[in-house]
Amino acid sequence: MDRPLASLVITTHNRKEDLRRALASAARQTIPLETIVLDDASDDGTAEMVRAEFPSARLEVQSKRVGYIHLRNLGASLARAPVIFSIDDDAVFTTPLVVAQTLREFDHPRIGAVAIPFVDVRISPLVRQRAPRDEGVFITAMYIGTAHAIRRDVFFEVGQYRDFFVHQFEEPDFCRRMMAKGYFVRLGRSDVIHHFFSPKRDLGRLSYYTARNNILLTWCTAPWPNLLWRLPRSITGGLLGVTASGRRAACIRGVLAGAAGVLRFWGQRTPVSRRCWHLLGALRSGPIELEAAAKLIRAGLDGKD
Repeated sequence: MDRPLASLVITTHNRKEDLRRALASAARQTIPLETIVLDDASDDGTAEMVRAEFPSARLEVQSKRVGYIHLRNLGASLARAPVIFSIDDDAVFTTPLVVAQTLREFDHPRIGAVAIPFVDVRISPLVRQRAPRDEGVFITAMYIGTAHAIRRDVFFEVGQYRDFFVHQFEEPDFCRRMMAKGYFVRLGRSDVIHHFFSPKRDLGRLSYYTARNNILLTWCTAPWPNLLWRLPRSITGGLLGVTASGRRAACIRGVLAGAAGVLRFWGQRTPVSRRCWHLLGALRSGPIELEAAAKLIRAGLDGKD
């Protein structure tokens, strides 16, 4: 069997109708996709729908819930293509050209991933993750999980997503570790993906893991001595989110779990270099052209940090 040019990995749980639209949009791409659906123990007929309507898709069904981060890693291990695309099960490719356009953007050896332009349709018409202009290659600090493509070899070289994040923040953690190895996230210029934020999301769970994982992200990646002031800020930020979100109990439990996680995941600390940290800070102000960023990181990789 010929090796595909691109694989699409979609994790799902009880969003049959959303998933149907996502898979239909994938089937219309001009680049044939190897499609892998990872069903996290759905009980709404998702698996039956995929088998009946999208028989060419590879379907992996879990007997009990294991979480989407674990399933994304599994999907990457099953993928045969050199580039892995990922969209949420409540997202769609708006045109048949998105995959083809994005593949062309892996045109430099330092591009490890492409952040694909997308719109959170139910939230704002703003196009996110789009390069500021067509000329030049622009990098950003991270991609959003619902709209990205990544080189499979880089994914495994960096070490995949870390399961202990469970839900959220695995992308910025991975992108920081990827940058530490000299690879970057490029802002895309393709046609957009539409993300339809599902009303089925558990917002209490979202608040809990936002507070928890912001602390763990800082602990795992902030270099010394920046950790001394960044970690207290991450903890304080989680507590301030209590009032803003209205989900008080979930936020407090998340902060406590994050603080406990510093001890629990003590050995998982893999701080980036101070040069990487400086670049991450600069990227908060906006995208930076690739060569400028690569020059900074290259000095660090050569031992001049």
